[in-house]
Amino acid sequence: MEMQSVRVDVEQLQRFVADVFLKLGVPAPDARICADVLLAADLRGIESHGVSRLMLYVNRIRNGTLSPVTRLQVVREGPTTAVLDAQNGLGMVAGYRAMELAIRKARAYGLGAVVVRNSSHYGIAGYYALMAAKEDMIGMSFTNARPSVAPTFGVEPMLGTNPIAFACPTDEPFPFCFDAATSVSQRGKLEVLARLGKPAPEGWVIDREGRPATDSRAILAGLPKDLYAFLPLGGAGEEFGGHKGYGLATMVELLCSALSGGPFLKDLSDQDAEGRPKPSRLGHFFLALDVQRFLPLEDFKRLAGEILRALRASAKAPGAARIYTAGEKAYLREQEIRAQGVPLDPPLWENLKKLAEELGVPAPLPR
Repeated sequence: MEMQSVRVDVEQLQRFVADVFLKLGVPAPDARICADVLLAADLRGIESHGVSRLMLYVNRIRNGTLSPVTRLQVVREGPTTAVLDAQNGLGMVAGYRAMELAIRKARAYGLGAVVVRNSSHYGIAGYYALMAAKEDMIGMSFTNARPSVAPTFGVEPMLGTNPIAFACPTDEPFPFCFDAATSVSQRGKLEVLARLGKPAPEGWVIDREGRPATDSRAILAGLPKDLYAFLPLGGAGEEFGGHKGYGLATMVELLCSALSGGPFLKDLSDQDAEGRPKPSRLGHFFLALDVQRFLPLEDFKRLAGEILRALRASAKAPGAARIYTAGEKAYLREQEIRAQGVPLDPPLWENLKKLAEELGVPAPLPR
């Protein structure tokens, strides 16, 4: 029997998340940023990266692998570029500040590219790309991640899920926003399935023999031991384009690690050889591009909108209700969630109530 979700008011839940970060020593402005990033994922229907990930940050701050105070150091800077060191601070804060800097540079010079090293999990990549789109710019955001994805024809987790996000303004009520991992799926979705006691779909994960694996809880336990690996976008082998997902993931690794001068691949693990927690030291890449340096903003927005509308108006497959463009479903989902509240599965809801009691902060109330 399907478990009934608990609905919680968006503002209440956002306030609760900010209160949790405050209790853990995160400065108030940074706590608000973290809460906004997490709720943005839930609002867009990306449950794997929303409030369900709160305990990830709580546990890392508690075990000392994540600093509650993010002290960004400028390593190198030019008119349109910068390299920042997050010094094991909060990835969400580092990401927000880095994209702010990229946008300022783009406003002044037409484009801004900022890389960050020694950071941590920064939530959904689309959040930062959308920051630029809201400023009438094109935004891109990439991040590497702890190793969990095997290269094509391999079985060892080497690459992270390494998402790519691209957003731009349009003349529609919402921007275009593509935000996707370069793997078939990712750990956050597996965590949701494990919490609900459900198996992973066949084709997401393989074991050391290259066979499909579906036991979500066993996979989560075995990933840090290299017993399982996610497949790159396109799946195993080259027949359905797995090598393309592998290539894109490697591109992200090069931009986030090589360009920032930071750690890469296996060195991004959040555990040492003995299984003890350690800082993940991730890298991020941000790009902001001022549209008006190319053509008038309204012309670009109109052309972008015409492209999207033409795609949605094209011939549909038999039985298909309609065609969508990237960012549209998330926009519609956000309208629904703002009206009805954030859906939380019962195990997550119980965990949040326990955390509220433990930290002495008011728990959000169900609607």
